[in-house]
Parts: sequence; structure tokens; C-alpha cells
Amino acid sequence: MEFDEITKVLSIEGFISVTIGIIVLFVGRRINQKVKLLQEFSIPEPVTGGLLFSIGIGLIYAFTSIEVNFDMGARDVFLVYFFTTIGINASLKDLAKGGSPLVLLLVITIGYMVVQNLTGIGVATAFGLDPAVGLLGGSVSLIGGHGTAIAWAPKIAEEYGITNAMEIGIASATFGLILASLMGGPIAQFLVNRYKLEGNADEPLDVGVDDEDKEGTVTAFDFLNAVLSIHICVVLGFLLNEGIEQLGLQLPLFVTCLFAGILCTNTFPSYRSRITGTTWPSRTPAIALIANMSLSTFLAMSLMSMQLWTLIELAGPIFAILGAQFVIAVAVNILIVFRVMGKNYDAAVVCSGFGGISLGSTPTAMANMAAVTARYGNSHLAFIIVPLVCAFFIDLVNALMIPFFLSSFG
Repeated sequence: MEFDEITKVLSIEGFISVTIGIIVLFVGRRINQKVKLLQEFSIPEPVTGGLLFSIGIGLIYAFTSIEVNFDMGARDVFLVYFFTTIGINASLKDLAKGGSPLVLLLVITIGYMVVQNLTGIGVATAFGLDPAVGLLGGSVSLIGGHGTAIAWAPKIAEEYGITNAMEIGIASATFGLILASLMGGPIAQFLVNRYKLEGNADEPLDVGVDDEDKEGTVTAFDFLNAVLSIHICVVLGFLLNEGIEQLGLQLPLFVTCLFAGILCTNTFPSYRSRITGTTWPSRTPAIALIANMSLSTFLAMSLMSMQLWTLIELAGPIFAILGAQFVIAVAVNILIVFRVMGKNYDAAVVCSGFGGISLGSTPTAMANMAAVTARYGNSHLAFIIVPLVCAFFIDLVNALMIPFFLSSFG
């Protein structure tokens, strides 16, 4: 750790940042165990701990003016690990089954992105602000997340004279992430209770291991076999990413690693022993355990590092935009997504994920679904179609939609 007395910035290195992230995760777990309401609405443990910690960091800044910066390099490794496990758990049978629901969810999501942008522009205009501000409070920062907001803010600032475009985009993405983290679980809980839905409690989880399942014990070699398989997929995913980049396209590394996992799972015979003396670990407790560890630590680190004090001056208009976006997201989820996806348990889990991507990010969507399935039972379909829609197609659609709306402002 290093402290700059002039700027009053406390910089925390990667190893310590990961350690704190794990502590934050355990704090969230303990709080969720004590507060039944958080369990009832399936609020993810890293969300509970991460938000509490970020508030504490904000209070430290308020009273001492000391700014805490975490090295988040290791966090992205956890993200790659997680999506690789999702690919490893995917079979061609699942992908075929997810064909129609995947297309339907994609169509709904694209339509929702148009509505999200129109909503942001409408509220911004009502406040007498430039329509581009509303776009920053639309798919640029919400479905797009922090990465898209950071990428587009300089262009919007330069072409439309919005000098604080970066701050607006980051603030919208941050508040959206919080709302998305809190939305998915309650929506799924409402749908499960309202329509008396039941998941398959006997089906092994894609993410996480049941604490009460003593038969699902993971040995050291089970764990290492899973890690080795993940690394094989990551290497292949890296090579795929390099090849795609040579073609002039850019995709996040975790997307190509997800596809590498799918490719390996459907290429290597699961019944045949490899050089390790083990079989390919698709849908094993070890893979589920690593998936949960990676996702939970990633989300805990993301939320604990939020600098909430940077958002205060922008709170008024942003809260108005996000309030309208939140209401529309909930309505679309319950009235459209759930019904179109089949009004069954899988649809309820998809809704918890859609709650995450509508205002937050792909990891938030996955964390929401993980919390719901840990309580009610697994849903392989949801864990296949949601990441494919939000981790791959959304970025492509947004890359075309944002310039279209900007050009309409004249």
C-alpha cells in the first residue's frame, strides 16, 4: 500500500485488493445469514458486502478527504474464469434447446434498448438538458455498463459540448449497477410465489455448491482437473481473440473464452479418461465451485471499489432518469420477458438475469441468477441464453444503436 500525502490518495495493490474482496464477500455472507429479508429476496452476498464497504470508503473520504484506489487487475481474471466455466457447462443439446428462447430474448433486449434510450432522452429533455445526456443515461451506461460509458463519453463531450459527459456516464453506470443488483432477486421471488413455480432442486448447480450436499465433496484432484480444463479453454480463447482481432473485430476476452469452453466441451468425450486420469469436468461440483468463487469475488471487488462521492453533484437529474428506467425495466421484465419466455421457472430465472443486464452488467445478471438458483433450483437454460445475449450480442447492437441515436440529434 502507498499513500500520497499531497493528493491524499491511498493506493492498494492487487494482492491486498483481492484479500479485501474476499473479506467483503464473507461479510456479505454473514449479513445475509442474519438478515432474513436479504435471503428472502435472493440478494447476492457480494452485493451486500460490496455496497456496505463502498459506503464505508465513502464515509472515510467525507471525514478525511482520503481517496482509496484499488488495483483491479486481478478482478478481470476472475471474470475470465467465470465465463469459461459457463462455456464448459454448455452442451450442444442445451444450445439447441436454447435456440428459440435465445432469439426471443435477443429481440426483446434490442427492443428494450430502444425504449431505454428514448426514456433517457425524454427525461433529460424534460429537465432542459441536451438529449445526449439522456443517451448517456440510456444504453450507453446502463446496458452498456462502465466500459461503454468510458468509451463513448469523450466523443459525446467533444461533439456535443457536454464537458462532464464522463462523470454522467460513470455515475449512471454505477447507480444502475446498484439497482440491477437489488432488482433481480425480488423479481424472481415475486414470480415464483405468484405463479407457484418450482425448480429442479436435484439438478446440480451451474454456479455454486449446496452447503448441505455432503455427497458433492470436491477432492484436490477434482479441483486441479477443473483448473487445468479452464486454463486449456482460456489459452484457446486467447488464440481465438487474437485471430478475431486480426480480422478487424474486437471482443472481450471473456466472450471468446466462453466460446472456447463450449467448443471443448462438445469436442472432448466426457466419458473418456485423459492424460490426467480424469474426464472432462463439465457440470461437476468442482467447476460449479470455481464458478461461484470467481463470480462472487469479481462482483465484491467491483462494488467495494465504487467511489460514491464522485456522484453526489450529479444525483438530481441522474436519479430522475434512473427512476424512470427502473420502473420501465421492472415492467418489461414482468409483463413481457416472463410471458414470452414461457411463464415457467426457467423464465423466472431469466427475468432475474434480465434485471441485471437491463440496468447493470453481465456479471450482475449472473450473480442474480446464481442467488435465485441457489435457493430454488438450477436452470441450465437461463445460464446458457442470458450470457450469450448480454455478453456477446448486446455489445454488437449497442455499437450500431448509439451512433444512430447520436446522428438523430443533428
